Amino acid sequence: MHEFDETTRALGDEVLRYTKERLALDPVPLDFPRTKAELDTVAAGAISAGGIGGLAAMRLFEEDLAPACLSIDHPRYLSFIPCAPTREAAMFDLIVGASSIYAGSWLEGAGAVYAENQALDWIASLVGLPASAGGVFVPGGTIGNLSALVAARATARARTGRRPYRVAATAGAHSSIQSACDVMDAELVPVDVEDWRLTGDNLRAVLEAEGTEDFFAVVATAGTTNFGIIDDLASVADVCEEYGLWLHIDGAYGGAGLAAPSVRSRYAGIERCDSFIVDPHKWLFAPFDCCALLYRDPNLARAAHTQHASYLDVLNDAEDWNPTDYSIGLTRRARGLPFWFSLVANGTAAYTAAIERTLEVTRYAETQVAQRPYVEAVRAADLTVLVFRRLGWEPADYYAWSDTLLESQQGFVVPTSHAGETLARFAIVNPKTSEADIDAILDSMA
Repeated sequence: MHEFDETTRALGDEVLRYTKERLALDPVPLDFPRTKAELDTVAAGAISAGGIGGLAAMRLFEEDLAPACLSIDHPRYLSFIPCAPTREAAMFDLIVGASSIYAGSWLEGAGAVYAENQALDWIASLVGLPASAGGVFVPGGTIGNLSALVAARATARARTGRRPYRVAATAGAHSSIQSACDVMDAELVPVDVEDWRLTGDNLRAVLEAEGTEDFFAVVATAGTTNFGIIDDLASVADVCEEYGLWLHIDGAYGGAGLAAPSVRSRYAGIERCDSFIVDPHKWLFAPFDCCALLYRDPNLARAAHTQHASYLDVLNDAEDWNPTDYSIGLTRRARGLPFWFSLVANGTAAYTAAIERTLEVTRYAETQVAQRPYVEAVRAADLTVLVFRRLGWEPADYYAWSDTLLESQQGFVVPTSHAGETLARFAIVNPKTSEADIDAILDSMA
């Protein structure tokens, strides 16, 4: 099973053929899901004692299973937060998988860790963090947020000798913040928004009413998932500094906008955070799974996360940079390498241009919504998420329209909701999404 012979060589040729053909598609097929019963007819019993061979397994995937997966890099995939990796990043992901690199320690993966740290340094420079900042690539924003909050509580506990248990955030914060609090047996204390944003004044009012003794962190958002809203980061940072609270900024989606001069000013104050996340697999064109987690003072995170065991002494006794010291989890793949490779290959200016292009298309979408009498925006877009309503529609109309779009392969746009109202939503993070794509989808609502 572990030998390389003519059979595995032939399989390798097929894998490379499929990969080359898939990467050459422009546009990619949107495809659509199939029911379990439908998939059972072609794949039930695929795992067997004797196996079916690599070539047959490859055909099963290519002909039956892959078409049952939506292509999230399709230019009209505008739901949730899409992923549109560069060709370079997608190709290099093959190399990461084939190279058998363990990227949890410097001892075992120095070259990979060095490269990942270069990519992290670039992101830290966009945020405005000091050169001493650092962190790790984790699977996604959920683990990034949890790891940051674990470090925040450990830091507060070491400073005060108490066990603080409260986190302040708004209802617009990502659902992973509540999940992290649940995992940590912490309480998420809601803060009302002002003009859709977390502000320092509203945060101070909650802290003064509740008392600050049991708080260990405040979570602000740089680009909420549902609306793309950037909180008033500067005023929130003022209050966190005043009360000595850890400021974590969740930029899982919106943090990529830091690379775009046209919106950079909207992030004023972000440089004062204690920790920060951004998902390159969202708006920085990396494949899944890739979240950059950064700390202003990595030593605080290392104190919170380093695991101790006799077999780890050889790592912990060294002064090397071990990525597993900065987040939940020990075993890790070099998930930041495809992003690093694409940055090196394309240059950061290309990233700025691609992000600005998505902002340009979003502004076009806003203009079109404003000009069409049957739709209206719910609010102006901060970044590249636009939420709007189709006048006269009930929830069933939105869902029927969305289903028809997918069935006809015109696009994938699922409804969202706000304050009990069903709405339409575009999330534009693919530079291949065009003005014509926006027109086609809006025309389908007429």
